Amino acid sequence: MSVQELDQAAIDAAARALEAGQLVAFPTETVYGLGADAENPAAVSAIYAAKGRPQDHPVIVHLAPDADMAHWACEIPPEAHALAEAFWPGPLTMILKRAPNIPDAVSGGQDTVGLRCPSHPVAIALLRAFKGGQGGVAAPSANKFGHVSPTLAQHVRDEFGADGSVATVLDGGASQVGIESTIVDLSRLATHGPVLLRPGHVSAQAIAAVIDRLPAAPDVAAPRASGTLESHYAPHTPVAMQDTGTLAQTLARMRDAGRKVALIHYSELPAAHAATRLPATPEGFAHALYAALRAMDGYGADVILVEAPPQEGAWLGVNDRLRRAAHGSTGIVHGLLNHEAGL
Repeated sequence: MSVQELDQAAIDAAARALEAGQLVAFPTETVYGLGADAENPAAVSAIYAAKGRPQDHPVIVHLAPDADMAHWACEIPPEAHALAEAFWPGPLTMILKRAPNIPDAVSGGQDTVGLRCPSHPVAIALLRAFKGGQGGVAAPSANKFGHVSPTLAQHVRDEFGADGSVATVLDGGASQVGIESTIVDLSRLATHGPVLLRPGHVSAQAIAAVIDRLPAAPDVAAPRASGTLESHYAPHTPVAMQDTGTLAQTLARMRDAGRKVALIHYSELPAAHAATRLPATPEGFAHALYAALRAMDGYGADVILVEAPPQEGAWLGVNDRLRRAAHGSTGIVHGLLNHEAGL
């Protein structure tokens, strides 16, 4: 959806709401964000309260294309400028040393800050209207903490419509990418090099092609970053992933045991009580994944079975989100079948 279709007046009103310390949900190319003035600690605290988010779990600050990165970060290495030139506006978040004037609230008390410039035209218009384009909007995903991220405005309304915590929801259509941004830590280049804290649409290889250094895996001393807890992106219904061959057998056994199954798949598989087939490409699968999880969560199934995607590098972001969604559901399929069998 273009800015013209949404109405510039609605965007300007949302910018004024942000300046007044209110919460505004807005579309990005990854998922919808729940935004607040990043320099207003009370407004940022309202994000945490609305989401039920732990206070030490940092949020990402979204900037307009022409915003001054130096206002937010006190140490900006050449690699950060190179990556911004290559991938901004777009789905890449960089972790940098936080400038002294930036409040602790956006960083969970850490000395770092996550920055990104989204590419969705409505997000860009909002950021340019907010504080003359030089403000920052702190915005995690617009959902209750730990739940499936929203990729439609209606998803946001489903989460927050009844509690009055969100002043405005800007509707920009379906998020194009569908999973959250890649996060790369550049705050410890001298000691650790670049570190990939969360995979996403921008791959480690794409980052390496720009800065000539392949990001390393997270280490125990890495900064905390948004969306990196073991259990995250989860629907209320338990999620289990299985490879294609095993999944076909499980569906038959679940049917025989009288279990109600919701299925997310990309291959030809036996029927389930509810099913949605996603594209068999990493981009198409990622775009549709969260909407599929939300839809399957509404069927009252005993379990959501997901056909495990390939383990190739292009699928790293999708596999990361599914692994976190299924965390804590280990053994759910075995338990459902054995319970029915009386074992």
